[in-house]
Amino acid sequence: MSSDDMSIGELAAQARTTVKTVRFYSDRGLLPETARSDGGHRRYGADAPGRLRTIRSLRSLGVSVPEIARVLDRGDTLEELVARRLDDVGGRLAALRWREAALRALQEGTAQERAAHLALIGEIGVPPSTAALAHFWRRLLPVRLSARLRTAVVDAAVPQPPPDPEPEQVLALARLHALAVEATDRCLAAHRPATAVHPDLLYDGLHEAYALVETARRSGGAPGPGEALDAYVAAHARAEGTRDTPAFRRALGARPDAAGHPVMARYWELAGRLTPEPTLGAADRWLREALTAATAAG
Repeated sequence: MSSDDMSIGELAAQARTTVKTVRFYSDRGLLPETARSDGGHRRYGADAPGRLRTIRSLRSLGVSVPEIARVLDRGDTLEELVARRLDDVGGRLAALRWREAALRALQEGTAQERAAHLALIGEIGVPPSTAALAHFWRRLLPVRLSARLRTAVVDAAVPQPPPDPEPEQVLALARLHALAVEATDRCLAAHRPATAVHPDLLYDGLHEAYALVETARRSGGAPGPGEALDAYVAAHARAEGTRDTPAFRRALGARPDAAGHPVMARYWELAGRLTPEPTLGAADRWLREALTAATAAG
């Protein structure tokens, strides 16, 4: 036993804590003993006070004992620990913001509305889940669409919950969830876009067309002839193994608008309340209007 070793009482005094606290962390392996005295009392090395101060500092930040052990003895860095804790705190704060907005949504409604709103909000949980929306889109998309494009479309079509929502956004997401569940439970044929012979060609082309719509919208362009419309028509033509001709454009314009179906129109209207960015439905509507305008102009 070294002359530099200290007793549990001396360690507690140096670290300005209690013997009970030292014993607690020692029993959990965070404060290794260097030896035992002849009377069986714990002895600690010169590094123990600094180690104990680190433990107590981390505990004051809500770090668990197992996480502290990983930092002290098992190779985790403090940077990694801080990043994990920030993610955890961020998630907790987001949940609290959603809970506050949900409560405000209930508070602002009438007595009759509160019961309906409570039922809607209870289905999405707090923080909210978008799993039902993703399931809706996976069922809606063509069966032969590649996994790559299926994931890309689902990611783009499912709005992410705002991190700091307004009460009406909580209700919008709740209503969107209810719509998706109901539409998934019913026959989806009425909401499904026309099945293309080559769905990957169609959805790859639509992705390009939607991006060009964003460029046109930012420059203040109204729906009409241009690159975005050409890409949109070309995507449909390639997917069907034909060419972009005036006759094809007229036929395409005469087809039922899948995004205009009441279920889909409501979906995109609600989704638009959750994001400042234009939705895929808004881009598709712009392109349909552009097709109508170009066809009318002849």
